[in-house]
Amino acid sequence: MSLPVLEKKGDIILGGLFSLHDMVGEPSLSFTSTPPPTQCTRFNFRTFRWMQTMIFAVEEINRIGKLLPNITLGYKIYDSCSTPHQALKAAMELMGSETGSVDEGETQSKGACQGTVPVVIGDGGSTQSLVVARFLGVFHVPQVSYFSSCACLSDKKEFPAFLRTMPSDFFQVDALVQLVKHFGWTWVGVIAGDDAYGRGGANIFVEKVRKLEACVALHEIIPKNRAQAAISSIVSSIRSSRARVILVFAVEQDAAALFDEAVRQELMGIQWLASEAWSTAAVLSTPRKYHHILQGSMGFAIRRAQIPGLRDFLLRLSPSSLDAHEDPFLVPFWEEVFQCSLGVHTEGQAYNAEAKPPCTGTEELRSITNIYSDVSQLRISYNVYKAVYAIAHSLEAMRSCVKGKGPFLQQTCPDADNIQPWQLLHYIKHVGYLNSFGDEIKFDLNGDPVAMYDLVNWQLKPNGEMDFVTIGKFDETTLAVKEKLQIQEENILWNGNQTKVPLSVCSNICPPGTRKAIRPNFPICCYDCVVCTAGEISNQTDAIECIRCLPEYWSNAEQTACIPKQVEFLSFGDAMGITLMAISLIGSFSTCIVVFIFSCHRTTPIVRANNSELSFLLLLSLTLCFLCSLTFIGQPSEWSCMLRHTAFGITFVLCISCILGKTIVVLIAFKATLPGSNVMKWFGPAQQRAIITICTLIQVVICTVWLVIAPPTPRQLMPRESAIVILLCDEGSPIAFALVLGYIGLLACICLLLAFLARKLPDNFNEAKLITFSMLIFCAVWVAFIPAYISSPGKYATVTEVFAILASSYGLLVCIFAPKCYIILLRPDKNTRKHIMSKGANDKF
Repeated sequence: MSLPVLEKKGDIILGGLFSLHDMVGEPSLSFTSTPPPTQCTRFNFRTFRWMQTMIFAVEEINRIGKLLPNITLGYKIYDSCSTPHQALKAAMELMGSETGSVDEGETQSKGACQGTVPVVIGDGGSTQSLVVARFLGVFHVPQVSYFSSCACLSDKKEFPAFLRTMPSDFFQVDALVQLVKHFGWTWVGVIAGDDAYGRGGANIFVEKVRKLEACVALHEIIPKNRAQAAISSIVSSIRSSRARVILVFAVEQDAAALFDEAVRQELMGIQWLASEAWSTAAVLSTPRKYHHILQGSMGFAIRRAQIPGLRDFLLRLSPSSLDAHEDPFLVPFWEEVFQCSLGVHTEGQAYNAEAKPPCTGTEELRSITNIYSDVSQLRISYNVYKAVYAIAHSLEAMRSCVKGKGPFLQQTCPDADNIQPWQLLHYIKHVGYLNSFGDEIKFDLNGDPVAMYDLVNWQLKPNGEMDFVTIGKFDETTLAVKEKLQIQEENILWNGNQTKVPLSVCSNICPPGTRKAIRPNFPICCYDCVVCTAGEISNQTDAIECIRCLPEYWSNAEQTACIPKQVEFLSFGDAMGITLMAISLIGSFSTCIVVFIFSCHRTTPIVRANNSELSFLLLLSLTLCFLCSLTFIGQPSEWSCMLRHTAFGITFVLCISCILGKTIVVLIAFKATLPGSNVMKWFGPAQQRAIITICTLIQVVICTVWLVIAPPTPRQLMPRESAIVILLCDEGSPIAFALVLGYIGLLACICLLLAFLARKLPDNFNEAKLITFSMLIFCAVWVAFIPAYISSPGKYATVTEVFAILASSYGLLVCIFAPKCYIILLRPDKNTRKHIMSKGANDKF
């Protein structure tokens, strides 16, 4: 049974497929009678305008006559009802299937069936075009689609005869991905229609956007039956995903079903990205119920044009001036526009006169404003217009073929009076011209046109109507990737009438000073912001890892920059340095006071009792010991490092040597009082000086060799996990340093041993006891010093050494000289030779 067709005779007939209805009412099949005709429902004004544009272009070419002189174009147009099987039926009608079967051999030789059209314009939907292209490809009949954008149709092995004036979704997706990248969105939702267009485009988008290290928050499919439960679930998923940017890759009817549910659930605050199929759809922009959720939407649309004379042509229709049976699509159109009934029922079309007033047929289309008569956004209509003219130019090139220079075997030309579709296909593939609008019309090897898009932004005008404002463009022909997408950001109004770019991320942007830490079992875009550890920085947002500072630098408090480390040493300015310096000076001053006391009382027995010369030399060495601790304070330098260790070693050896001399004198002096003893002559003043000199010279030699071979030098200690640079003196030679300390320890041990042996001498004032106590303190301090020095960090090692010097110096000063000063100043009655030489009853050690 033939389908309703709108046709016009001509020398060359162009086929046309348009989805004039959005749905097909499936009849109940009982298989007991002939199935009733298919009933198409929901008339589409926009598609009807596309069809009328084809007729306009055909009649314009016929009227002007310059492109195809003496040739009249005709057309045969069918309604595919947005359904694949209906589109296939229409394609079969165009191929003349009603005339009977076709011999296969004849098909192979001629390339087409008898009674077919040589070319077909359509269909609109990608799903319908897939079915039609497979069918027409068998007969090598060229098919030029004006709205099918599925990237799958670029496969010339599967669809060798398919071409289109609509850019492939591959380019549209590329534009959308560049848009996502430009605005830094990393958490994007994708909703697709359940057809080749929606699924194909969405899958390519998901694949490409993931290469940008962005993530897809959700990927949902709008079912074709548009069940409310399924769509409600999609809206709930959008709300729970927390994605602010959602791409809807679907035809306008599927998108409308989604937005109806979004309005019902009051889903607000979403920045919608529109695929080309609905980026300028009046069915969504006209009803005010969508304005509050779609205001600010953004999407790519194909280039538009103003076609002169088209609006008047569209408004010419009137059932009173034409036989309604000649145009089977005029009746449902008229009845739908004016919501009345003409009382005419065309087979294959839904008809219901109930509750509709009758039409007069004289109604004026100019009095009605709807999508059909709106020529402000001629985008797909322009594609139809270009398709008709591309075919016309191909026919003109075919008729202009010069014999002997043709493109076919043996350079033959086609027979212009008997057009073979496969020959016309060749010419359409190679067509190339500049149309009256300044656009270059040609097809690439995949049958795709030059991909150029306008970036449109949905903005509400003051009168409450939605306006499609062009805010940029995408030109695939531009070689530089960064220059393909051009955006005028200052002209954008985002959802909610905002001028600030919406943020759509799974996790908040990590500020400088932090790094991203991926959450386990979450997409890569979901992460936590972790503060950089001490000594590491990040100076940009969303840093993947922190950068470790150089050894001499440390991170600032914000962890955003490396700053020079704080230099640390035992300074004269800090509290510890001031304290040690004060203790050192007090010790020196105290020693000087003792020298002054001894000088004033140098003739008294207690001063003369044990070689006053050694006492003064001991006090001098103690003064030097106190003062040498000052060399350890301050910023280390080459001279201070060499001076501090050598001065410390020599002055302490001098001090211990004096004590050793005093101890030997005390011990020998007692032995000399025994009958027949003549020992004292070997330990006179000269011998005592010799002992001190020899002992000190040994330390001098050790220090000299140390300074020559491996002297102490200043060194910077830069611990990785510390914010300070420690300035200290490196010993140079640990062995030499150990020898210096070991030699001091050896002399101290000898002194302690000798003093211990002389502790019970029968003097009332036994200096050996004082020396024993002083050396015990001295040895205890330095034994404790070694582990403390090794374990002390940074400048505290220097503090430990200074403390050991001062503690041992104070121990010697107090233990040896404090009792003597006490007697000199407070008990002068005991400062007599008789008292000192007498044997005390209670002086046992």
